[in-house]
Formats: sequence, C-alpha cells, structure tokens
Amino acid sequence: MAARRPTQTENRRAVIIGGVRTPFVKAFTDFTKMDAIALGDAAVSALLERFPVPRADLDALIWGGVILPGLAPNVAREIALDLKLGAHVEGMTCTRACASGLQAVTLAAAAIERGEADVIIAGGSDSTSNAEIKLPQKWVHALAPLALGGKPTPADYLGVLSQLMPITDLLPKQPKIAERTTGEVMGVAAEKMARRNEIGRAEQDEFAVRSHHRAANAIATGRFDEEVCTVTTPEGTKVYADGLVRADTSTEKLARLRPVFAKDGTLTAGNSSPLTDGGAAVLLMSHAKARALGFTPRAAFRSWAYSGVDPADQLLMGPALAMPKALARAGLSLANVDLVDMHEAFAAQVLSILKMLASDAFARERLGLDRAVGVVDPARLNVHGGSVALGHPFGATGARMVTTVANELFHSGKETALLGICAAGGLGAAAVLERVH
Repeated sequence: MAARRPTQTENRRAVIIGGVRTPFVKAFTDFTKMDAIALGDAAVSALLERFPVPRADLDALIWGGVILPGLAPNVAREIALDLKLGAHVEGMTCTRACASGLQAVTLAAAAIERGEADVIIAGGSDSTSNAEIKLPQKWVHALAPLALGGKPTPADYLGVLSQLMPITDLLPKQPKIAERTTGEVMGVAAEKMARRNEIGRAEQDEFAVRSHHRAANAIATGRFDEEVCTVTTPEGTKVYADGLVRADTSTEKLARLRPVFAKDGTLTAGNSSPLTDGGAAVLLMSHAKARALGFTPRAAFRSWAYSGVDPADQLLMGPALAMPKALARAGLSLANVDLVDMHEAFAAQVLSILKMLASDAFARERLGLDRAVGVVDPARLNVHGGSVALGHPFGATGARMVTTVANELFHSGKETALLGICAAGGLGAAAVLERVH
C-alpha cells in the first residue's frame, strides 16, 4: 500500500521546530547594558545557530515586548536589521502585557496557516533594567512651541517657565507595574486575589519551593541545555545559565521573608516572580517547508484563546477563562491533557486559578458550564518550574513556555499540553500544544 500523502491542510499547518532563550537574570545584574533589542539579538542569533535556516527562506520576525524602547519600538525589525537577516525579512512587534511572547508565537502560527508566510521567528524580550523614566507631558507641552517655532524671545522663555510651575510637577515618574484604569499595583491585586480565594502563606511558599526545586533539577540534569544559550555581554562577561533559581531554598527560609505589598499580607519576594531581563525565540514553519528543509517538528498548536476580565475584579484571573476556552476549541477536557504549564506571576495567582478550575460554582457562574473544568494534578503542573523560580522578562515568558513545553512533548513522548498566562489589564491567554508525529 502506498504511503498516505499529506493533505493541503496538513502541509500548511504551522509546526514548532525549536526554541532558544537567553539565561534569565535578575534586573540590574548581568544584562544591565543590554536593552530589549540586544536581548532579542542574542536569542535569535543563537536560534539560527542551532537551527540554520537559509536566510532566503526566512520570511518574518514577530516579536513581543512590554517595555519597548521609545526610539525604536518595532523591536522585531531592529533585530532583523542588526543580525543582517536580509532586507526582505519584515518585522512586527506586538504587546499583550505578560502574554506578549505567546501572542507573537500564535500570530506567527496563524500567518503561516493562512499562507502568508512559510518560515517565521517569533518570541519576545524585555529589559526591566532599561525601563525608560518618562518626563511629564507638561515639559513637552510647554517646550514644544519654542522648539517648533521661530526665534524665541526672552519673554517666550519666561512664559514657558510660568507654565512649568510648580516645580514638583516636573519630577520624572518612577516606573511601576500598575493598572492605568484602577491605579492598583499588580502585587496588591494579587494580594487581594489570595484573600478572596483563601490562599494562605504556607501554601504559596510550598508552591514557590517546588518551582525552584523543579527548575534546579532541570538545570542539573541538563534539561535546559538545548534551550538556554550563552550570552556575551557588552562588558565581555559570558552568562551561561539562569541566575535566579535557588536549589537550596526551603519553606523555612521563605517563611522568614516579610510581606511586600501589605503589612498583614502573604505575598513576599520569595513567592512572587522577580524583575528579570531576558529574551526567547521560537522557530515556526509550515509542515511542508519543514520537510523540504529537513527539519523535524517538535510540536504544533491545536488551539489558542485569549480572554479579558474587569481589572477591578480579579485582575489576574484571566487564565481561568482562557484555558477552558482553548480546551474546548481543541476538543479536549482537562483530564485528557498530559501537561499543564502556567505562568507564575505569583504563587497566589496560580493557586487561585487552580481553585477556580476545580470549582463547580465558578464553572456555572463564569464559564456557563454545568461542572468544574477539573483538578490539575501537581505532578503534571510546571514540571520544570516556572516564573517564580526562573524569572519573568515580560515579553519573553510566553515564548519560553512554548519552547520548554514543545521540548518536553518531543522528548517525553507525551501528547498534549495546556498553557496558561495571566496579563495586566485583566487579560488571560492559553494554548494547547500537541506533539507532532
């Protein structure tokens, strides 16, 4: 019997060939002199070394970011130009807060499956160390007439000075992770979430310790070797590995940390994701192109979904809505999924989402379902740790998760994985990945 020929749909299906990320390091340490573009350069350059795609076959870069450089916000195009990938390689930068990296990857998959491209690099990067401090718009509004007009007179300067008073209004504003609509800092919102869902301090610390121990085991056993590249900083220092994972942490050590967002709170620096610098890149192709170029696919998307909730409600509950939606689009139940990988903005946030997914009342009230989505077995959840241990460069996390999960499906022989990410603005993101045979 002759071998079955792939259908046109199968040929156009977007497949994940592989991913590479920089080490994730604490802000204002090793990568302080590298902005989001430089971190993207490092990740994409390493990706193309490991998966040498002919430059003529590369169609585009799609990149996610949150702290975008003010003078060059289209990071994707800047990466393509920096690395001399060819003038034909177009670039687009997207932002969906902490889900930006996943957004970039799903945009790439959709473009390939629509026939708009055959080979796309997608990912994201962020440098908290290089967050720009903004001058108040009062400066701009007052000084613009001088800059754009003719020859200013002394009277013009005096007029500008009068507009700039009081001087306290001219001080630069400190960057902070706060909601524009509510003014609430994300950690405060997560603290409220913990109280509302009755997530205690001990439970959060236990979760954080497990994240660190699993990430440390992945490093020690070489599990991350194929996804983490070495980065040489502008100062000439070589950074080989993630810098935030603590193999020796314990619940006893974490219990000694003080709450960060409320005096009587439960969120600490130990059970929250740290401010991080890093980048991650994923190579996607149509299945037909992968065969033509001799690449072996690791995984593919079966579905994805995005959701929104009122930021004044439970800001970080979005995955509890997006994950069931992605499962339904994939024709799967939670019980059918082999792996679950969730972004750990805060241990309390993940534990709250897990509680929601297991709640019949939540399913009826918020999802319109008869019964709970299901209980996630801790053995299947974040098997190589997550953002609490590894860190969270905002735009890179989604691409990091896709890379880790695709590799795990490829090497373990497991079939399916569900991803979930919370994001500022009351957003949620989810995707179902499956192994490609």
